[in-house]
Amino acid sequence: METKKKVVLAFSGGLDTSFCVKYLSEEKGYDVYTAIANTGGFSKAELEKIAQRAEELGAREHATLDIEQEYYEKSIRYMIFGNVLRNGTYPISVSSERIFQAIAIIEYAKRIGADAVAHGSTGAGNDQVRFDLTFQILAPEIEIITPTRDMTLTREYEIEYLRRHGFTADFKKMEYSINKGLWGTSIGGKETLHSEQTLPEEAYPSQIEAEGEERLTIAFDRGEIAAVNGKPYADKVEAIRAVEAIGSRYGIGRDMHIGDTIIGIKGRVGFEAAAPMLIIAAHKMLEKHTLTKWQLYWKDQVGTWYGMFLHEAQYLEPVMRDIEAMLRSSQRNVTGTVELILRPRNYTLVGVESPFDLMKTDFGEYGEVNKAWTADDVKGFTKILGNQIKIYHNVQKRNGK
Repeated sequence: METKKKVVLAFSGGLDTSFCVKYLSEEKGYDVYTAIANTGGFSKAELEKIAQRAEELGAREHATLDIEQEYYEKSIRYMIFGNVLRNGTYPISVSSERIFQAIAIIEYAKRIGADAVAHGSTGAGNDQVRFDLTFQILAPEIEIITPTRDMTLTREYEIEYLRRHGFTADFKKMEYSINKGLWGTSIGGKETLHSEQTLPEEAYPSQIEAEGEERLTIAFDRGEIAAVNGKPYADKVEAIRAVEAIGSRYGIGRDMHIGDTIIGIKGRVGFEAAAPMLIIAAHKMLEKHTLTKWQLYWKDQVGTWYGMFLHEAQYLEPVMRDIEAMLRSSQRNVTGTVELILRPRNYTLVGVESPFDLMKTDFGEYGEVNKAWTADDVKGFTKILGNQIKIYHNVQKRNGK
């Protein structure tokens, strides 16, 4: 008796991956092992429902791979250290999760001795590159199968195929594609496909419930979130969730991201990310008080590169470990508490308390009084500082310009 080949399918429970289970088992004759890598975007009930669907579709086995802590340790904390906002707007929310999901899936495939690995990405987005590239690097010997992309399937075809094979579910076409993650939620569809439109209020999963103002404090220890409103958190994932629960009630962190995709076309997506936007804003303010001018400058440069490489599936490029080392080193004095005021749809940064605050110095108070230099010191300094510019203008004048 011929042994069936074993394929591991990255399974979300949606239409595309549900089709893939049936197609790979019925048409291709594989033993299909489904796996979902949870980076914080699924509740326990949602994970149980996904496992049940995999079983109903005929998967040989289903695995839930819990990688929340790994995702924080290896990605989110560096995005905080680097104040990473793609194009100054987007905190690389769900897209940053894909690399770690792909790593978990391919490592699972290797553990169970799979012949192939599959995913349900289409040919029009970034995720296909993130999955393919990660799989190729970590397991070049394992075949990659992508039915949705290769067959250019329509939603209607997939629904009809599943129905013919005895499986029905509520796969009604939704107006928006919503991907929820620990570091934010993306919303695509309808208005995001048109440059002149924006998402309406009802498109966002979290609705505004709070009124008036609320004070929020976020404490950091060497750049990592340590406490929220005075409550300490050893588990940083839970700290992020605490900030999200508070900020999302005010509709904070909503915006539209427009950027260049890995495949070269412009992409547009809405998002809500209360925790990332509040944490990054607070962290950045604390850094302004505790880092020197050149620390801030160079950290901004490498943070931008880090975010771009992470977004474009380059996490496994070794230079990323070098950038992470620099970012870690930069955080040694980024300790203190930041206070914010939250209001519906916006927030204000109030101030910081830190033992490493560089404003608290015996050298002087900006715009008020100098203590470490005299008036004559400044006069001489200014005269020397202007020499290069004076020379340039003198030469221009001499040449009639």
